[in-house]
Amino acid sequence: MRPAIRSALEHAAELTRRNRLVDALALGEAAINQATDDEQPEIRQWLADHVHDFTGKDIPR
Repeated sequence: MRPAIRSALEHAAELTRRNRLVDALALGEAAINQATDDEQPEIRQWLADHVHDFTGKDIPR
């Protein structure tokens, strides 16, 4: 995925940790909407790998 999209997702995670959920969702959605079809699987994997960044919890696989 492009660095700008990764940066936006990382920032969305930070906003989530600060309880700024509306801002985090808007930023994350905008980043995902800009992604190409080829980037979508990598974004899904990144989100799965970083669940803890958003929720504070790990999801078992």
